[in-house]
Amino acid sequence: MTSTTTGPVAAEITRRLETALAPTRLVVTDDSEKHRGHAGHDARGESHFTVDVTTHAFDGLNRVARQRLVNQALAELLDERVHALAIKAKAPDEE
Repeated sequence: MTSTTTGPVAAEITRRLETALAPTRLVVTDDSEKHRGHAGHDARGESHFTVDVTTHAFDGLNRVARQRLVNQALAELLDERVHALAIKAKAPDEE
């Protein structure tokens, strides 16, 4: 599995997705700096992310169902710490 983790929020996103989805590929990218000065930017950083996740848990699921699984795994972080999350969700046969 591939994983790019930097700060504590990115590490927690990685941990939660690994636990919930057992991904074969996971890349967590902190996009926060691109949003400096925009609504939702948090001076602490780590407020905007992209997750690129591939897992068998997505086999046979449509895009919305896949995003729901990711959102469920990260629900508390999305409520408390993460302002924006872009999701790229694939099944292994789509790589």
